[in-house]
Amino acid sequence: MSVYKHAKSPFYQIEFQLNGHTFRGSSKTRNKKEAEALERAWRIKAMAEIEERRRSTTGPLTLSMAAGRYMTEVMTGKASEGDTYRSLERLIKSIGGATRMDQVTDVHVASFIAKRRTDNRYGKKKKHDDSAMGTVSNASINRETAVLKRLFMRARRTWKLTLSNEPDWRGHMLPEEAERVREIQEDEADILYSGLRDDYLPWLEFAHMSGLRLNETLLRWTSVNWKTGQIRTKGKGNKWVVTQITPSIRAVLEPLIGHNPEFVFTYVAKRSSKPGGKIRGQRYPLTYSGIQSHWRRFKDKSGITDLRIHDIRHDAASKIVRETGNLKVGQKLLNHSSISVTAKYAHVLDTEVADAMERVAKTRENRKGGMKGNGQ
Repeated sequence: MSVYKHAKSPFYQIEFQLNGHTFRGSSKTRNKKEAEALERAWRIKAMAEIEERRRSTTGPLTLSMAAGRYMTEVMTGKASEGDTYRSLERLIKSIGGATRMDQVTDVHVASFIAKRRTDNRYGKKKKHDDSAMGTVSNASINRETAVLKRLFMRARRTWKLTLSNEPDWRGHMLPEEAERVREIQEDEADILYSGLRDDYLPWLEFAHMSGLRLNETLLRWTSVNWKTGQIRTKGKGNKWVVTQITPSIRAVLEPLIGHNPEFVFTYVAKRSSKPGGKIRGQRYPLTYSGIQSHWRRFKDKSGITDLRIHDIRHDAASKIVRETGNLKVGQKLLNHSSISVTAKYAHVLDTEVADAMERVAKTRENRKGGMKGNGQ
């Protein structure tokens, strides 16, 4: 374990190895999640330090060194920094951090993919039902393989490395199911809004109205501009996402003023944790992992099946497109760079197309009837 408790200290300790180097120290916190977050930050910094030492020598670039350099040069401060780091960590564990970049081959990538296809989703099994967990999806594995591909692209184009054994990336891509568009039915919405905790409802209402991705809904008050009537957040690809503050969104956000000086959406701690941790009755910011955990618990109790947090976004887009009959409006809501991405919501217009076809047919019939009445 890289994060652990020691009998002689009240704080979590951190210890890990990278490329043959050992890093250890006290996290200075009694909160395990905070210690784990600090451990990830230490690893990223350690990668950068190792890479800096490598630059001062003439040795070959190893996968571990390349990963540290990539995190420092490309991923620092980006919304996907944490996901990219975790993907690189898995890749390094599978391929070997000391493996030179020019020696990474198709065999390494194929071995990594084969192992990942047997891993359980969320990384562990449920004690009461192992079969319900499922394995990591092909789409998730493809995203992780793509991280390694981008690392190689950086090495070739920017670092000017010669990589004669570079894997055939296209050949390693796994087939993916077409992304579904899941709408929330009225009875499901009733269960959803009555089943979630009251302190989570403002977040749910905002997510449902805005159509933002989960990480984009974790607003800070600095992102909310009451004067311009807009909310600006960093979204996918580190691009700015602008959400209009409609009267309905304003009605959701205004009552939250004063709950927390920095974060918009908060929850009330139901119990106190260990000394130095959370205090019962006090408010704390909603987090990405916290919302996911509450969502899973809600689903287990509600009886709603096949419903993901991302389906809130799908539902918002589907209803907007159906209401307006305009895919461009849906594209704007979802902040898609291309209308082709939004085109998966075109199915919601099928009813409108059928109605239009019927109106045209009736017009044609009326015209025929008029021609017969005129003796033509």
